[in-house]
Amino acid sequence: MRPGKILLQLLAACSLATPAAAEVLKVANPGHPASLDPHRITGVWENRIVGDMLVGLTTEGRGGAVVPGAAESWTVSDDGLHYEFALREHAWSDGTPVTADDFVFAFRRMMSGETTSPYAQFFWVIENGRAVTSGEMPPQALGVAAPAPDRLVIRLDRRTPYFPGLLMHFAAFPVPRHAVAEHGEDWTKPGNMPANGAFRLAARVPNDHVLLEKNPAFWDAPAVRLKGVQYFGLEDRDAALLRFRAGELHVLRDFPASRTAWLRERMPDAVHTAPYLGLSFLAVNHQRAALGDARVRRALSMALDRATITEKVLGSGERPAFSLVPPGTAGYPDPARPAWRDHSMQARREEAKALMQAAGFGPGQPLQLRLRYPQSENERRVAIALQSMWRAIHVDAELQRAETAIHYAALQQGDFDLALASWLAVYDDAQTFTLLLQTESGPNNLGNYSNAEYDRLTAAASRQPDPAARARLLREAEALAVGEQALIPLYHHVSRNLVSPRVTGWEDNMLDVNRSRYLGLRPE
Repeated sequence: MRPGKILLQLLAACSLATPAAAEVLKVANPGHPASLDPHRITGVWENRIVGDMLVGLTTEGRGGAVVPGAAESWTVSDDGLHYEFALREHAWSDGTPVTADDFVFAFRRMMSGETTSPYAQFFWVIENGRAVTSGEMPPQALGVAAPAPDRLVIRLDRRTPYFPGLLMHFAAFPVPRHAVAEHGEDWTKPGNMPANGAFRLAARVPNDHVLLEKNPAFWDAPAVRLKGVQYFGLEDRDAALLRFRAGELHVLRDFPASRTAWLRERMPDAVHTAPYLGLSFLAVNHQRAALGDARVRRALSMALDRATITEKVLGSGERPAFSLVPPGTAGYPDPARPAWRDHSMQARREEAKALMQAAGFGPGQPLQLRLRYPQSENERRVAIALQSMWRAIHVDAELQRAETAIHYAALQQGDFDLALASWLAVYDDAQTFTLLLQTESGPNNLGNYSNAEYDRLTAAASRQPDPAARARLLREAEALAVGEQALIPLYHHVSRNLVSPRVTGWEDNMLDVNRSRYLGLRPE
């Protein structure tokens, strides 16, 4: 029997006060959230906040593993096309029961109309998903149904072995339909936003911080040790580092890479670096005439000394990237790399100059480009290094800096020539990287690259039930993109976090996810 709504409202009322400061985890995030609506957010810095409040059908366990979330169990048909989820008994923080209809509402909202998520394409594996997003079919045609309040059925168009991992994505979080009905676009404001996760929204101060407090209605509330979490948007990572050293912060996400050696010497117990399924790359605007020429793109890529970028500019363990898919991605063969990868830098520069000359650029006619980058010291240092390296092949790059949210908004609007960007995996599968260059990827295809053969190969992979054959098709597509330098890979990530020794429960992992429900604070 579900807990009574009145009892849950009484429980919630008991902790409306701001949690005691000593029991609040203070986290420096590298950006301010543009929204707290899971269908409008786009970045990992926003996911950290929203994912503390909302829990999907599956969720991240300790160490980032896929574990049951709002669904306590599920079954899969023999053909892999029919999932049935048994929802656990739980309620929103305002006492309203969470039901399968909340998930039906959320999936339809995420994949159609004005609230279509930038990541809706991830979920086109759901029956009629593509047609619903394109408007060819109504939201009601989506293959998601609620045969009972505690039962959710999802029908897929094709076998998708990584589907439970995909459901951890923030776009698949539930949305409280009663709150949206009552408050409309204001449903994510403090006092309006119910949560089904370990924390609920207490306060939001634009351009400063978001404060969460423990949700007493959470199904596993007794195991949650923190009374609250305070997320500060601190894009100046050096300033954030000063605050961490002063004891004002418990966690600093994405510390300045240039400080790695210094920090390891002075604060070894706080430094956490680990391999991370992520790619930093240059998005290339294929609508710009010069950049539509593959010779220019190859020249720009050849001229970059990635070893210098990873070892001297960054220096915290990043690996030079020549492939789209990071090495070590589950079920994927050795990633595709260009033939010139092992050539000396001198040979690569000479070949790059020849390519630029063939494209019409040289000492008397340099290529003029704008290079956008987000506001962080790491990206600033990388951007300056790229600018310097390109001068050797007669490319003049004007640097343009912006806050993280503004930067990515400009990229999605096509307002750039070249731009530093990162893509961080939410689930461990090569497809999360190859989709970046599919024509149908919309805003996730930042440079509007379009190649019919690439699309054919990735589409064939999506229909291929055999994992090895699927991986081969994805690698063929990757090899095509790498040959054309459809985007320019720079380096594969490591996670860089400073974690106070007072913090308990932290586990480094390939997805760099540590949900606050698993963390605690030792007494000072």
